[in-house]
Amino acid sequence: MSASARPRAPYAASPETSQGRLLPEPSSPTRSEFQRDRDRIIHSTAFRRLAHKTQVFVPHEGDHYRTRLTHSIEVGQLARALSRSLGLDEDLAEAIALAHDLGHTPFGHTGEDMLDELMADHGGFDHNAQTLRIVTKLERRYAMFDGLNLTFETIEGLAKHNGPLLRADGTPLDAGAKAIPGVFLELDAQRSLGLARFASAEAQSAALADDIAYNAHDIDDGLRAGILALEDCRAVPFIGALLDEVDRSYPKLDQSRRIHELTRRLITRFVEDAIAESTRRLEGLGSLDAVRDQAHAVIAFSPAMLEAEAQIKAFLFAKMYRQRDMMRVREGAASVVAGLFRYFIAKPEAMPPEWLAATLAVSGSDAADRRARLVCDYIAGMTDRYALAEHRRYFDATPELRYGARP
Repeated sequence: MSASARPRAPYAASPETSQGRLLPEPSSPTRSEFQRDRDRIIHSTAFRRLAHKTQVFVPHEGDHYRTRLTHSIEVGQLARALSRSLGLDEDLAEAIALAHDLGHTPFGHTGEDMLDELMADHGGFDHNAQTLRIVTKLERRYAMFDGLNLTFETIEGLAKHNGPLLRADGTPLDAGAKAIPGVFLELDAQRSLGLARFASAEAQSAALADDIAYNAHDIDDGLRAGILALEDCRAVPFIGALLDEVDRSYPKLDQSRRIHELTRRLITRFVEDAIAESTRRLEGLGSLDAVRDQAHAVIAFSPAMLEAEAQIKAFLFAKMYRQRDMMRVREGAASVVAGLFRYFIAKPEAMPPEWLAATLAVSGSDAADRRARLVCDYIAGMTDRYALAEHRRYFDATPELRYGARP
């Protein structure tokens, strides 16, 4: 497949036919509507904070490990590459990719899990829902509106990049799943998001790019941290075959370059497979609505690559995500988030003035839920280092979040 951009496919989203923004705005003479979305995301406060939020390894452990920001940039690059090869709108795919993790808490999924537990009686917490809250409510930069006033297509992509949320009859797609977070329903009431349909192929490209990025780069970071060993990775046959390729081509390669050669081959194989399988699935589709109405995702891996991906995820879960040092750091991070939440619930005056004012203004029968949500929003927006600094301010002891450190 040529690296050059294909002409826009009939099933691609188009800024010229966008369904517009919640609050209409004059068009730009120099940028498409999707380019404006991407630019607003990049210039947002939430996007900058990702530089100091954990991907897998807490950032102070080393300058070269991925953060949420570098991960998001890598996902954006991969989403553009997929979209370019498939004739999709690269700017929309990149915008969704860059924004997809805006709602992540300090300390990655550890912070998310703890906030969800703490908010169990107040609607729970979900980082995808928090992303929507950020881009529609919590960013306060513009004179005319709260949020970023993104296009329908970007909002739809952020809401459904992982697939539909409802069945055609309106029941939850997963009968055992938690209730759909309220922000999805609020936005759907303002302008139907089609929660029982798929999002655009651009949104699906961003979701698949996320899978490619974190699978390859978590292996890279784990190897460089010494938590994983290259030879252990041979437990995954797909990775073992790639290592054999590297060793045949470069038998005397040093360890650092050997790791990089493995990582780049992983990414290349994933991308090439996704392009081939997605091209097959998109064949004959004549419109964006046809993409949305499919019974399955149109941007996907082949069955063989899906099996390889599942093996990689199982390997990472067992050998890295649940490794002893990783679990100890997770436990410490969770205690930081829990301590801050309980402290600010009890003493909202400890929060910055604008957050205290918002808390004091809450009234009504659901006041407890709304106050808890404000505290949750405040903590979810924190960077790792700010959360640790705040914890040190209010508590006598703060966990040492370092791999290999003594408890």
